[in-house]
Formats: sequence, C-alpha cells, structure tokens
Amino acid sequence: VQLQASGGGLVQAGGSLRLSCAVGGNTFSRYHLGWIRQAPGKQREFVAGIRWIGGGPIYSDSVKGRFTISVDSAKDTVYLQMNSLKPEDTAVYYCAADFRGGSHWYRLTEIDYWGQGTLVTVSS
Repeated sequence: VQLQASGGGLVQAGGSLRLSCAVGGNTFSRYHLGWIRQAPGKQREFVAGIRWIGGGPIYSDSVKGRFTISVDSAKDTVYLQMNSLKPEDTAVYYCAADFRGGSHWYRLTEIDYWGQGTLVTVSS
C-alpha cells in the first residue's frame, strides 16, 4: 500500500483545512485508512480512521465533532476535513493504513503502512 498525503498549511484558529491522501497498491481496499498526528515535542496520536469499504468512521475525542474523515473510491483518496481548528491541532499529520483498524489504531507501533507527513500549523 502506498500513501501520499497533501494539503497541509498555515491557517488561523477557527479556520478550516482539508487534507488528502492518495492511496495506491493492489490490496488497499482491504484496509482501514486513517490519520495520525504528531505535535511538536509530543508522541504520535490517532486522529481518525475509516474502512475503505463500509465506512464506519471513528475519531479521537480531541477532534470529534470538528474533523470528518471520508473516502472517495473513484479517486482512490481519503480526506480529512478539519473545521474549527485550534492552535493545539498544530502537528504533522500522517496518513496510514492498517488491516485491523478499530482499537488497533491506538497501537501505533503496529500500524501496517505509513505515508509521509504533511504539516498543519494553526495560528492563534
């Protein structure tokens, strides 16, 4: 599975940003796709995940109600729509793929595939 994230940038607090992750490979439809972030000086944390087939999005408590993860199967792309951004959302955001998904997203060292990160900076 290949993952290519894009869409990061600088945005003011309260603003919105949409991240994209282009997905490739022969078997990616079997996987759960997700977003994981790492703020400066902090450990990586799960943000959102979704099954490529069947949906069922899940979110961390810190972004629930503000972020939306979605799949466009026609474009082989997973999105993270981020609204009402806060300075504490500043982080490098990574696209990832995991065969198990669900609670396994919190076992970050066991995630199957990682893309490169894209930096999101939220100014106050």
